[in-house]
Amino acid sequence: MSIGYGVFWGIVPLWGYQMLCCVSTALLFRLNATLAAIASNISIPPMIPLILYLSFLTGGLCLGDTGADLSLDKFTDFDVVMANLYQYVIGAVVLAVVVGLLTTLTTFVLLEYIFKRKSKRP
Repeated sequence: MSIGYGVFWGIVPLWGYQMLCCVSTALLFRLNATLAAIASNISIPPMIPLILYLSFLTGGLCLGDTGADLSLDKFTDFDVVMANLYQYVIGAVVLAVVVGLLTTLTTFVLLEYIFKRKSKRP
């Protein structure tokens, strides 16, 4: 749960406060704050363009026809982000929830597999 929770906070659009929110709420929910903090570092500089683009794309899907057309060739400037902030925020929150849940599920399945494999060894 802690890893998926950290990934969720790493994608949520609270730039500058993601780590603080992640660690403080992880402690509140009695999750492993260290794992959550490490996982929240998904928003490192090489990943930011991908997260921004996927957030816009998800926001466009959520808003239907009202979302802005953001093909990759138009996604070149931060002004595009600011002009379509509503679409970005909606998409980022939805993306954060979906990726956080998928990460939690994937981590759970992998850990179950690893622990079952270890328990079968003589």
